[in-house]
Amino acid sequence: MGHTSTKAAFIPLNIAVMTVSDSRTDADDKSGKILADRLIDAGHNLVEKKIVVDDIYQMRAVVSQWVADPDVHAVITTGGTGLTGRDVTPEAMKILYDKEIEGFGEIFRKISYDLIKTSTIQSRAIAGLANGTVIFSLPGSPGACKDGWDGIIVHQLDSRVKPCNLVEMMPRFMEK
Repeated sequence: MGHTSTKAAFIPLNIAVMTVSDSRTDADDKSGKILADRLIDAGHNLVEKKIVVDDIYQMRAVVSQWVADPDVHAVITTGGTGLTGRDVTPEAMKILYDKEIEGFGEIFRKISYDLIKTSTIQSRAIAGLANGTVIFSLPGSPGACKDGWDGIIVHQLDSRVKPCNLVEMMPRFMEK
């Protein structure tokens, strides 16, 4: 997990949140609310929060707009990472990636295994980079969103976490 440096300055990021669901509304979107609340509590800016149906092309359209916006630094999706026919978030996101961050899914499943044991094999949590924007895709349960944010994302989106974090790498993501 690393440690937080008191010498480094915190850099607030602009983050968008997408809940993938055919049935949730703003009133009952617990997972999206958890992510929005946590990123704001951490000092980041919520640029937009949307609920999008489980449709590959609608998900890609929303995330593509965010990725094309130079003012959006990160995107977090929740939902659609399971194994049912409607769970297509990894398929929607992977095609957008310039690079996949394989370690994210591995670490998420390690954290999840400690809590739910072998049921974690049903999670296809993934992350990647698209046009210099980090995209994290978490399962849709509130617990998974808490685990993903608290165990990984909050640390990697904090410029003070050492020995390294994604924030300090962001200026170099678009190098050729």
